[in-house]
Amino acid sequence: MPNFILGFLGLVVFVFAIILFNFFGLWLRARISGAPLSLGRLIAMRLRGVPLAQIVDARITAVKAGLPVETDPLEAHYLAGGNVNEVILALIAAEKSGIALTFDQATGIDLATKGTGKTVLDAVKTSINPRVIDCPNPASGKQTIDGVAKDGIGVKAKARVTVRTNLTQFVGGATEETVVARVGEGIVSAIGSADSYKLVLENPDRISKAVLAKGLDSGTAFEILSIDIADVDIGENIGAKLQAEQADADKRVAQAKAEVRRAAAVAVEQEMRARTQEMRAKVVEAEAQIPQAMAEAFRSGNLGIMDYTRLKNIQADTGMRESIAGTEPRTEE
Repeated sequence: MPNFILGFLGLVVFVFAIILFNFFGLWLRARISGAPLSLGRLIAMRLRGVPLAQIVDARITAVKAGLPVETDPLEAHYLAGGNVNEVILALIAAEKSGIALTFDQATGIDLATKGTGKTVLDAVKTSINPRVIDCPNPASGKQTIDGVAKDGIGVKAKARVTVRTNLTQFVGGATEETVVARVGEGIVSAIGSADSYKLVLENPDRISKAVLAKGLDSGTAFEILSIDIADVDIGENIGAKLQAEQADADKRVAQAKAEVRRAAAVAVEQEMRARTQEMRAKVVEAEAQIPQAMAEAFRSGNLGIMDYTRLKNIQADTGMRESIAGTEPRTEE
């Protein structure tokens, strides 16, 4: 029995020594740093597969910065795939800068930006130090935003948008691509509402004022602080070009209609020529019957030789007159 007790005590001492060897350093470091943790909690964390050093160091950093963060939410965030260190650093940066950011918001932003190349710390930094976005984005291959004033002259503009992160809408809010698109739309609308391109060149700030007045940052993850027009240039005379194209189109339509009328006139002319030939044929046919009628008149005694002579004299006289008048005398078959 005494040997059994001694063996049991030895086993207890051995287990206790292992526990001290694995957890005593972290326990002591947490105790000295003012963020104490029990050995039981450390053992439970190890059994849950949580990296002890990372969680303990993150809690120590938070407590030293005046943020009372417990280990349970840190463990939950780590198990959810979040970056515990980034969350703590973001909370500290927000607290020191006077930005309202809760632990739940920080963890939500961290999980939402996972795999995007951005972190919750970057979001807080952008909220502290505003960011400048080029509009249009040079990566899109477009260098300027083109609009047309009411006088038909094109205007090319380039803007720089200063934004800062809106942490309350960061999760679920539209990204910077939406901001760039909205600003571009606002610039085109502002240029299009100007009566003349000269007004835009004289006062480029009217564009930025008009765009800012639209509240384009609503529903986005950013808050627009300012919109500065970096460059304004004159583009093509779009109005004159459109008018020239319209005039050319109208000319083509008029030419097509004239061609239709010409074709119709040609068809009518050909028809009239055919009818004329038909009438001439009838006249020739009628004239061909005259000698037959005269012969019949001679046979029946209704026409004498003197009457025939006078008729021939009349025809000759008529032919001479027509020749003098310049018309072709008719010939009798």
